[in-house]
Amino acid sequence: MSSIPTLPGITSQMVPTGRINTHVLTSGPADGEPVVFVHGNASSATFWEETMLALPLRFRAIAPDLRGYGETEDLLIDSARGAQEWAEDLKALSDTLGERPAHLVGWSLGAAPVLQFALDYPELVRSITLVAPVSPYGFGGTKDENGTPCYDDFAGSGGGAVNPEFVRRIEIGDRGADDANSPRNVINTFYYKPPFRAAREEEFLSSLLLEKTGADRYPGDFVPSANWPNVAPGAQGPMNATSPKNLNLSAIADMPHKPPVLWLRGDSDQIVADNSLFDFGTLGMLGAVPGWPGAEVFPPQPMLGQTRAVLERYQANGGRYQEVVIADAGHSPHIEQPQAFMKAFLAFLGA
Repeated sequence: MSSIPTLPGITSQMVPTGRINTHVLTSGPADGEPVVFVHGNASSATFWEETMLALPLRFRAIAPDLRGYGETEDLLIDSARGAQEWAEDLKALSDTLGERPAHLVGWSLGAAPVLQFALDYPELVRSITLVAPVSPYGFGGTKDENGTPCYDDFAGSGGGAVNPEFVRRIEIGDRGADDANSPRNVINTFYYKPPFRAAREEEFLSSLLLEKTGADRYPGDFVPSANWPNVAPGAQGPMNATSPKNLNLSAIADMPHKPPVLWLRGDSDQIVADNSLFDFGTLGMLGAVPGWPGAEVFPPQPMLGQTRAVLERYQANGGRYQEVVIADAGHSPHIEQPQAFMKAFLAFLGA
């Protein structure tokens, strides 16, 4: 089924649901305890295969391609709904496969639909694992641990915050390494801590190149702003869905049902960090984007601090969370340091 060769033991299938035809990878016994793996931006379920196969046999691994990614049906994302579009797609998949409480794992952008799903369907969540997660306050345009926007129009986030040359190279299916903006170089420079190279580099590159692009898809549209850096979020696409204009998941701290949470991250992440190299605040501070208004107006987004503050409130309100930092890893600790990742993850599931 999948256009990307899968590892032995992984099954690929298209699952029609009441909302969308979802491409899903599975492994393990059909009656096993479900573990649902949700991928991040510029990727697909392919990035989870090694992790799925490393699970003990009592688990059933399920990894869907999100709307807008991989080989799932190409339907638009209404960005005004934040992560709800994806969460409802996951619920439709759960309905089709047979509702059973599951362990949810969200990597990067994939943490947003996981947390939204937990808010909307708490009875279906046994535990939550966040891997290098997007901040509960979205990506870009906020300046403190409470998610306060730098500007009222959330300038500096959304579809206009993505390098257009990177998008162009996705559109032409660039598999080369002659430019810093090529998808291959972006994966090897930022998904991992260099000089790491994945054994399945070609499959992961193919996975990224399946992302649906365009003004109404990735990265999404944007509107002019009088505020630096002069772009504000639009209405379509995944980057607008994860703009703080549309995404605020801090309510997890107050939800009555509080499954245990594991937060796993690499110690050298350049994508989700307090000085992310993909955040306008950091780029302005470094002089890479001219006209930066200074740290009082537009500092680097404290992404780690925001996540930690929300999880501390979660714990203070009766929940439980654990933060594990994996050494010598970037944005993809499950790929870069699989033994350390699985040790922490399996200990959490066992507890």
